[in-house]
Amino acid sequence: MVLKVFKYGEQVLREKANDVAVVDEELKKLANDMLETMNDARGVGLAAQQVGRLERVCVIDVPAKCDEEEDALFNAPIEMPLKMFNPEIIASEGTVCDKEGCLSFPNIGGSLVRAAQVTCQYLDYNGNPQIITARGYLARAIQHEVDHLNGILYIDRMSAIERLKYTPKLKKLAKANGGIR
Repeated sequence: MVLKVFKYGEQVLREKANDVAVVDEELKKLANDMLETMNDARGVGLAAQQVGRLERVCVIDVPAKCDEEEDALFNAPIEMPLKMFNPEIIASEGTVCDKEGCLSFPNIGGSLVRAAQVTCQYLDYNGNPQIITARGYLARAIQHEVDHLNGILYIDRMSAIERLKYTPKLKKLAKANGGIR
């Protein structure tokens, strides 16, 4: 089922998600609905807050063509789509500046610095603990979604100069969605 995607200005996007105790059928349905919602919106990642929920759940589906060949080969063992429960980044290295967007910020995308490589632990769809290390676009997507789960929005990570470029659009979007910035 396609769910409503919450936009910048709505309070739920600033709230921190709660860990899930067990991956049960209700959470599996939520993850499946989130994946359908993300695909419908043509995104590559979605966190529970973006659909108005506070469980620590996110989904990611990065096409291999999004990464440069070296990163795509490195990430190849990681099966897409990812349905992650209680994801936590436990290590990171390097930095890279690249463009980023978000389904909660329609028509607003900017550049920001993220780690070039991350290691993330999480529970998979079957409730089994997993640890993956990713580079490139997938690493960026994991960081973006884990930030969402912590109540951090990608615009919070933009440089002051980069964010200033979007101030009028951000104010308008926040006002249209409840005014929470």
